Amino acid sequence: MNYYGLLKRGIFDENAAFVQRIALCPVLAVTTSAINGVYMGIATAAVMVTASTVISVLRKFIPNEVRLAIFIVIIAGATTIVHLLMQAYAPPAINESLGIFIPLIVVNCLVFARIEAFASMNTPLPSAVDALGMGLGFTLGLTVLGMIRELLGSGAIFGFELFMDSTSHVLIMLMAPGAFFTMGIIIMIMKYFETKKGGLNG
Repeated sequence: MNYYGLLKRGIFDENAAFVQRIALCPVLAVTTSAINGVYMGIATAAVMVTASTVISVLRKFIPNEVRLAIFIVIIAGATTIVHLLMQAYAPPAINESLGIFIPLIVVNCLVFARIEAFASMNTPLPSAVDALGMGLGFTLGLTVLGMIRELLGSGAIFGFELFMDSTSHVLIMLMAPGAFFTMGIIIMIMKYFETKKGGLNG
């Protein structure tokens, strides 16, 4: 099993945010700052790794007829653990910003997709690596989006002010339309270079 390939696929080749473009609700909703993206991504990755590993261990004992219900229970358990840990150790501002989106990891389609497509059919270590790669890719997408929106919207990155003059801030970037604009521009740039690369190869 090529573990490096699994990590690379999740982080770059099949990046959930920019390539597969799934689980966009948290991607667009919480990325008003880079630190929000980091915490949301790490929380999702932790749930994915935990749930994927457990389901991989139990996969031969889970009846096919009730597998989705069992998957939900296991994911809900992992999400509850992560949520409680964040409430205990994450800064209060982060918990307030992320709000309901941490509990909603239970129904995150990225988590379900990897469990159904990979963890339910593979051994624990590859399943954990696959989940880690996808989780890191998701974290990367959230963080990049958050950095761009935070920089343009408030002149800061990770809370460190770079542009003090508030007249240079594009406040719409901290609103819902700003999330869609930023995502669209990133995808457009990626498609441009993908097309250019394909043309050179052709």
